[in-house]
Amino acid sequence: MPKFSWEGKSRTGQVQKGDMEAPSEAVVTAQLRRQGIMPSKIKERGKGFDVELKIPGMEPKVTTKDLVVFTRQFATMIDAGLPLVQCLDILGKQQENKSFKKMLIDVKESVESGSTFADALKKHPRAFDELYVNLVAAGEVGGILDTILNRLAAYIEKALKLKKQVKSAMTYPTTIIGIAFVVIAVILVFVIPAFEKMFADFGGALPMPTQIVINISDFIQNYILVIIGGMIAFVVAIKRIYRTKKGREKMDAWALKLPVFGILIRKVAVAKFTRTLGTMISSGVPILDGLDIVAKTAGNKTVETAIYKVKQSISEGKTIAEPLEKSGVFPSMVCQMIAVGEQSGSIDTMLNKIADFYDDEVDDAVGNLTAMMEPLLMLFLGTTVGGLVIAMYLPIFKLAGTVGG
Repeated sequence: MPKFSWEGKSRTGQVQKGDMEAPSEAVVTAQLRRQGIMPSKIKERGKGFDVELKIPGMEPKVTTKDLVVFTRQFATMIDAGLPLVQCLDILGKQQENKSFKKMLIDVKESVESGSTFADALKKHPRAFDELYVNLVAAGEVGGILDTILNRLAAYIEKALKLKKQVKSAMTYPTTIIGIAFVVIAVILVFVIPAFEKMFADFGGALPMPTQIVINISDFIQNYILVIIGGMIAFVVAIKRIYRTKKGREKMDAWALKLPVFGILIRKVAVAKFTRTLGTMISSGVPILDGLDIVAKTAGNKTVETAIYKVKQSISEGKTIAEPLEKSGVFPSMVCQMIAVGEQSGSIDTMLNKIADFYDDEVDDAVGNLTAMMEPLLMLFLGTTVGGLVIAMYLPIFKLAGTVGG
């Protein structure tokens, strides 16, 4: 019989560890619960070569689409009156994604062993984040699991749409700049040297633009490995700086102040904050717990700090709007609308209205950004490549003028 190592907390909050022989992890969970212990980690010991071979990074990921489809179907089945375990059994068997299928089967076994649905989901953070687990827990307690799941599906769909909008805004300029870089590199490394040999046969002094381009080409050819190494070192250095607390704070604050992209980042942050918090409050999650989760998923250190200040303000009996106003991240209109929502007791409704408004704002910002970037990028590409071509043909024009004269 397999042997499992476990770790958990007793009713008094004391951390306990131990080993237990049992047919499965689900049985261990059930036994510990009967002993009044809430397990946090359970791991099978002494596995041999019968373990399924897994290559890290090669397992199929649980996509947002998988999660939305599962959540919608699950809500429909619960609403129709099917038992929780039966729903999980049906959805697990029909799931095509092997990783997700394994997770759902494990969740079903945990629920069968006496675990709550939320606790069973909590064991799989790669698919079910804190927001998902906390909303499900609120749905279980309130007896409105089907309603909560429908809200979750709607939230995930809107969050995915927002992510796609931002991604589309970044894809176009990144692609154009990448193409420009490749074209310029090919011209400087392969085309310019051919012209340089031809100009050497002509003799005489070259025009200044031509000489500058040739010097740049020679430099790149002589130091190409150093340049590539420097670029890699720069990227690695930026990543390491971003991993530090101070580095991330400064870079995230700088990102919000960018001339064009900063406005977009700010609008996305507002939309994400209001949508997530509004969904959690309307689902019955305590506001302090909701703010803690929203802060962790903010994606920007400046926004995260502002949200934690809001949490501290509420815990001291103050309002949400005041610390948001002081942060400088959230527009005055948003803060005033939240203040009105607090006074009227409809903060969740107001947050969702703000989120809907800023979803449209992000859509408009992405459209305006694309429209503005297109001529600028074309101008950059045309000027750079055109300038190189003209610089290479200047000696030929000069020679033709000399021969003609």
